[in-house]
Amino acid sequence: MHHGPLIAILVAGLGLAFVFGALAHKLRISPLVGYLVAGVAVGPFTPGFVADQNLANELAEIGVILLMFGVGLHFSLKDLLSVKAIAVPGALVQIGTATLLGMGLGYLMGWTWVAGFVFGLALSVASTVVLLRSLQERRLVQTEKGKIAVGWLIVEDLAMVLALVMIPAVAEALRGAQPGMPSPLSGQFDLGLWGVLGFTLMKVVAFIAFMLVVGRRVIPWILHWVAHTGSRELFRLAVLAVALGVAFIAASLFGVSFALGAFFAGMILSESPLSQRAAEESLPLRDAFAVLFFVSVGMLFDPGILLRAPGPLLATLAIILIGKSLAAWLIMRAFGKSNAVALTISASLAQIGEFSFILAGLGVSLAILPAQARDLILAGAILSILLNPVLFALVDRFVGETGSVRQKPAPAEAAPATATELEPELDIVPTTLSDHMVVVGYGRVGALLGAGLLARGETVLVIEEQGDAVAIAKRDGAELLRGNAADPAVLAAAGLGRAKRLFVAIPQSFEAGQVCEQARRDNPALPIVARAHSDAEVAHLTKCGATLTIMGEAEIARAMLALCGAGEPPAEGEPQPAA
Repeated sequence: MHHGPLIAILVAGLGLAFVFGALAHKLRISPLVGYLVAGVAVGPFTPGFVADQNLANELAEIGVILLMFGVGLHFSLKDLLSVKAIAVPGALVQIGTATLLGMGLGYLMGWTWVAGFVFGLALSVASTVVLLRSLQERRLVQTEKGKIAVGWLIVEDLAMVLALVMIPAVAEALRGAQPGMPSPLSGQFDLGLWGVLGFTLMKVVAFIAFMLVVGRRVIPWILHWVAHTGSRELFRLAVLAVALGVAFIAASLFGVSFALGAFFAGMILSESPLSQRAAEESLPLRDAFAVLFFVSVGMLFDPGILLRAPGPLLATLAIILIGKSLAAWLIMRAFGKSNAVALTISASLAQIGEFSFILAGLGVSLAILPAQARDLILAGAILSILLNPVLFALVDRFVGETGSVRQKPAPAEAAPATATELEPELDIVPTTLSDHMVVVGYGRVGALLGAGLLARGETVLVIEEQGDAVAIAKRDGAELLRGNAADPAVLAAAGLGRAKRLFVAIPQSFEAGQVCEQARRDNPALPIVARAHSDAEVAHLTKCGATLTIMGEAEIARAMLALCGAGEPPAEGEPQPAA
């Protein structure tokens, strides 16, 4: 059997994305850069294997749908409203500033005003993946800085979703005939620019109304029904069917983009109690197609732009790294925020990513953006993502913090601090406890375990970073160390050398293995109890240093047999009891 181009692009794209992504991770830069480089390697501008561009675009479209579905799933109106006074005007002013700068560069390059507008818009929006990862690495997500940055990002994403709907309408109007004459794009009578925009807005409003009236009832009902079947496979399939189906309906019936449809599907689903499970179940496929999306974007990049147009490329980078950052810094300072907060927000936004690629591809496909502009956007994205950690390092050095040590403002900038600015920013303060129990993860298992230990009079230290679980741990009366236990600095602060026992209650076996390895190095004699879901995970965690690994299914079976007086189930390899 001969392989076709689809198998070839999947193997080459995912294989090279893994290789270059792992290399990028090793170099401590975003794996997204590795995925883009993988696309360049299989693209038409480099020697060797060239992947099928048409198939790559089809796969990229699925990637866009699932990316936007993920954005909708994580859309939090509560987080946005908590910082709306800064995030909404700040993001809009910064988008406007970057767009004007892009239009200015486009004018100097001889492009049309529409091309300059799309170009500037693509430079105005930061990468969700890069920004969230940078905040998570520095444990800033739940701080004032992190909440402002995430709220800012939500406003940018919403603005880009609207742009994805309006840009095709503008292109249709600009390329159409005179008002009252058939349009060459659609064959329908052209309504003029404002007529087309008005008609597009009507379709968007109709789709939103449909989703709020019908989708808000049908989508949660479907998922709740599937969840009650008890089939994980059916639930995962239902989530994907909702994401792809709503996107297809949005494009087919309402004439709006796949991206908007997928975003609303995720946003409607985010209101359901099953949203967290939906996000977890769809994550593997979302990640895979997101990688293929970045690979397909990399295939469009011509590395020759680095030599052909170094001046425009430097100007593009200046807009991303300096123009956007300076605008964000000025806005934050105008709102009375400290220099540390302003610089952190500026650094987090000084890069571009997913939406920039989507806008660039849309502009070129509609023939309103020149290919050179797309190459500048892609080159600017790659270089800005590479330079983003450097900017954060400079900010850390300048303000005197590393993400875990709070900034001490200079006397010249000392001012009455607000209550928000006095909130703790996840300082890693080593515990003074001894002979204590350490519980890693305070979810369903960890919370039951911790409550039981506290009821027995044990001293308990909980390591957790999720807001809801943190609140439960505080309510139960445990001492809290907030952060990721896989971080050596966090685990070192738990006083494992003086601890009585370590319970690793997180379900992620990879992170649990890292915790066990580090804990075993810190205290070779420490009893470590971990949880697992399969025999393979038991073996992995035991190899990593766990003293005892408990598999839920086996313990349930033992409890059931004990109730029947049947003793324990036979160990693996032992003969099964006769019926």
